[in-house]
Amino acid sequence: MKKLVVLTGAGISAESGISTFRDHDGLWNNHRVEDVATPEAWERNPSLVNDFYNQRRKQLFEVEPNAGHHALVQLEAHFDVQIITQNVDDLHERAGSKNVLHLHGELKKIRSSVDPLLIYNCEGWELKMGDLCPKGSQLRPHIVWFGEAVPMIEPAIEIASQADILVVIGTSMAVYPAASLIHYVHRNIPKYYIDPKAFPIPGISNLHIIQEKAGVGVRKLMDELLT
Repeated sequence: MKKLVVLTGAGISAESGISTFRDHDGLWNNHRVEDVATPEAWERNPSLVNDFYNQRRKQLFEVEPNAGHHALVQLEAHFDVQIITQNVDDLHERAGSKNVLHLHGELKKIRSSVDPLLIYNCEGWELKMGDLCPKGSQLRPHIVWFGEAVPMIEPAIEIASQADILVVIGTSMAVYPAASLIHYVHRNIPKYYIDPKAFPIPGISNLHIIQEKAGVGVRKLMDELLT
């Protein structure tokens, strides 16, 4: 069975009603990214950061996987599908995808502020200030913020290097190191880029562009791969 590696970004979750990372005004839910998604922001105003992620977590409980998520699950009947996602939601898992690697953390998980290996499931949507890990430090969102290392990039590179087919969905290919994964696949394998603003990528051969949103684009991909 061929290995189909899928890199997903904010665009696939947007169709479920989750805001993309940066809106047209450069803000994220009316907050500057620097104020809610950096270690410095956490040190400066942990209550603001925590509340921001509480609200995002609350929204996640109110949305459902969309046609794009479900279509990727259907592809598992024909391929060994490995999903690498930049998204922190759990919509791939809730749709039924079996193999999902989260590059940037998971919204429904929390971790120790002093030991990144102490990771827990968040019960419900609210993490409260004063909720401590066993080492006595405040629990924080299990999110990779700007300026932090991306621990899962090495496993992601390993998965990408084994791809027989690569599919990129709903990402601008501007966020690194995730955008670099396309350079680790074999140059001759077929690559598909699904996004309304998809564009040719310099230096990338055998790239098929599908300028559609995920729900429609993955269906077109299925028609091409399964006929």
